[in-house]
Amino acid sequence: MPGAGTRGAPAEQPGQDEFSLSGQRFATCLYLEVDPDSGTLDIARAGHPDPVIRTSDGTAVVRQTAGGLPLGVEADSDYPTTRLGLEPGETLMLCTDGLLETGGHDLTTGWARLRPVLEEDGGESLEKLADALVQAVHGPTSHYTTGPLADRREDDIALLLLSRDRVPSVGVHRITRRTALTVAQAEPERVAGARRQVRDLLHDWASGEQVDSAELMVSEMLTNVLVHTDNDALLLAEAVGEQGNRRLRVEVADTSDELPHRRRPGELASSGRGLVLMEMLADAWGVDPRGEGKSIWFELYECGNEGPETASEVRGTHR
Repeated sequence: MPGAGTRGAPAEQPGQDEFSLSGQRFATCLYLEVDPDSGTLDIARAGHPDPVIRTSDGTAVVRQTAGGLPLGVEADSDYPTTRLGLEPGETLMLCTDGLLETGGHDLTTGWARLRPVLEEDGGESLEKLADALVQAVHGPTSHYTTGPLADRREDDIALLLLSRDRVPSVGVHRITRRTALTVAQAEPERVAGARRQVRDLLHDWASGEQVDSAELMVSEMLTNVLVHTDNDALLLAEAVGEQGNRRLRVEVADTSDELPHRRRPGELASSGRGLVLMEMLADAWGVDPRGEGKSIWFELYECGNEGPETASEVRGTHR
């Protein structure tokens, strides 16, 4: 996996990845293991921001990963590992919060400032991309003091970029964007993050109504797993095809063997709408039993009622 690059820019007060609280010292950390052949990434976080992956067509998406407290806060803290995949032509960005929050920005506004830099980069050089990202927060056009938290103390910046070489295409080239995350029973707030990831994945989708529908169905599917089972939910979303003629497929899997069934909720009912919504909004949907558990899925076709795949490729469809 050639094409790894790093770039750091010191802040005015160095060493702020290590802190002191009431005499107790702690530090943030991110640990990454990479399999160059498969593109597999195993990530454990202790207080660092989530990684960002720029897909082969230039779309930058924050990939939510499990994390723990900064090192030194609690002696027995748990640091779960999240496995991601880096596809050919994709670029991974890891950074400290100093890159995002420099200039009085918070994580949200800081990411909004950096995302265009990632997406407009031509992919020629990771060193040039690293320079552009640092210049976006420290350069003459960075709006250095216009963030909502302008009085915040500046922090160190550490940045790592890793890219995977493209594989020469043979025959028809299919552009694929994908994202995945796990929503644990103890972390229902991650449902909102899943909605954001799907919306980011579809940022240039032709129909805004379809994007709204996808976000709504994802929320219902994940919430149903958390409410009606004792299991975590695994979300997989993939958009395939050329712009204007793409297919979105979203799957939510869990390890419960209990299959959902269609209900007709009353006007004041607070649940029971998941499958009804998919029946109304999706171009295709289904429930697939697995060896252990099940997968509920839906598809949306950017071009309209007929998807870019043949009908024989859509299995278990309910209309």
